[in-house]
Amino acid sequence: MDQMDLFAHIKHIPLLSSRLSTGLLAGNYRSVFRGPGLEFDEVREYAPGDDARFIDWNVSSRMGTPYSKTFREERELHFFILLDVSASVQLGSGRSRKLDTACLTAALLSYAASRNNDRVGALFFTDRIEKYIPPDKGDIHVARFVQDMLSLQPQGTGSDLALGVRTAQEMLTRRGICVILSDFRVSGGWKELSLLGRRHDVIAVKITDPLEYRMPARGYVELTDPETGVVVRGKTGTKGFRKEYTDFWEAQDLYWRRQCRRRSIDSLTIDTEDDPVEKLLAFFDRRKKR
Repeated sequence: MDQMDLFAHIKHIPLLSSRLSTGLLAGNYRSVFRGPGLEFDEVREYAPGDDARFIDWNVSSRMGTPYSKTFREERELHFFILLDVSASVQLGSGRSRKLDTACLTAALLSYAASRNNDRVGALFFTDRIEKYIPPDKGDIHVARFVQDMLSLQPQGTGSDLALGVRTAQEMLTRRGICVILSDFRVSGGWKELSLLGRRHDVIAVKITDPLEYRMPARGYVELTDPETGVVVRGKTGTKGFRKEYTDFWEAQDLYWRRQCRRRSIDSLTIDTEDDPVEKLLAFFDRRKKR
């Protein structure tokens, strides 16, 4: 998919995202995410039944009588997109690249969050931080974010997930939702994801392509890693080679899911041939039923 095709798809995103937002609202938008928390409201005189853990001892000592802190539910969320734009995400075997699917998914989620009055922010990464967009409200802000996303020309080629996650954690000063869009062709980053997941509601979205799991019989080929330049040679005409190829990537996928589960991070896979709206609606429907 070239950039003009992608722009054409993005033009319809607000309408598609409205459908996604409606689907989320039908299941109580706030209950779908674990992001909402409590923020400090005021200090008032302690009353019977108040939780003793929230007594403000500094105020109590000055006033000579117990005072308790009160809290209220956060009225807005910070919805943060962490987008991998490395060289491996630029590939695709069909009309769409993995990056196209990632951008469409990011735009859908961003407009849906904006329509629920949340602040939307983003960070694009490769083996370096390519761009940071501070969280802000409104469809105009989201439209500007989408424009930046589509026009970005990455300077790096590799993928440093640990760096991206660490930077996101530093930028997210308030508890919120962090959606990571990547093909997760990375090494490391799990420690950083564990730390991020302790404070924020983290959702890992793995973007895949059919070629990653089913190697066609094309005879002798050389496969080059777009990020490292490492070359692997093999005879794809043999069933043994194709089976090893499929088994390897299926094992990698299973490992990724298990690592997410260990950290209580929800995982979702979207293929370049999938409809992102349908995949997201099904995912959030399962989530709100738990």
